[in-house]
Amino acid sequence: MSTPATPTPATPSTVTDDAALLPAVAEIAERIGARVLARYSPDARPATRDDIMSVFGPMEEEAAEGVQAALAAIRPQATWLGEDEEEKLQGELPAGEWWISDLVEGAINHLHGLTEWGTTITLVRDNQPVLGVVHQPIGNVTYTAVRGGGAYRDGTRLRASAKTDLKVAMMTTSQDGGEDQAQRRHIGKAFAAMLDSALLVRSTIPTTFPLLGVATGQYDAYWQFQPEMSGVGAGVLLATEAGAIATDLHGRPWRSGADLLVAAPGVHAAALNVLSSTT
Repeated sequence: MSTPATPTPATPSTVTDDAALLPAVAEIAERIGARVLARYSPDARPATRDDIMSVFGPMEEEAAEGVQAALAAIRPQATWLGEDEEEKLQGELPAGEWWISDLVEGAINHLHGLTEWGTTITLVRDNQPVLGVVHQPIGNVTYTAVRGGGAYRDGTRLRASAKTDLKVAMMTTSQDGGEDQAQRRHIGKAFAAMLDSALLVRSTIPTTFPLLGVATGQYDAYWQFQPEMSGVGAGVLLATEAGAIATDLHGRPWRSGADLLVAAPGVHAAALNVLSSTT
């Protein structure tokens, strides 16, 4: 696949400008969700890889129909960045504005009759998510956030956890299973260290849903090694707009391509100390 096109220079944008895009972006996400929901069955139990792929491919194609054109009409200054192109970049995105989406976030859950799946759409500006929408068709729930404008679930403001003690914290993580052997050892070491330090540690997929849990205050922190923006962008924005702190594992502000820790303010430093000790 060719190198992504360079986006045209974006006109200056404000919180108000970005917020004005939200209703249309949410409508697109909800439309995609309705298509994918029509293919969903709580009784789905695929037995083979062929079973999975026979449903996954057509579902992804149907979900993608018309999405790029619809987003281009909303914000023509932003360029669509597909998952394959993002993977080739292996780190920070080029400067400018990008539409990034996981059209069926948690597809493997969908295909096994689980409920944690949906659609994410993120507007990224100069490597920072500035607008995010997550629609979960099961329950018909939509999460929205604009950088500087707060995070919401169906219009209700979200707040991160008020906990201050890591020993009573609910921690979450997720890895995609494609890591090399050294990275897998690091993942195991970090998980074990956090088990010794927190009340509970949960590993789950997809990445968006534990981040939503941080945004709602139900979880206290989330970490992941080498995440892609398409997997975490909307969730990071929602969590930070709800009051959480997002950094890399050196305590620096998080940017695309870096390891990620998103945590409630009262436990972030302690969680960072645990995770940084495993590097």
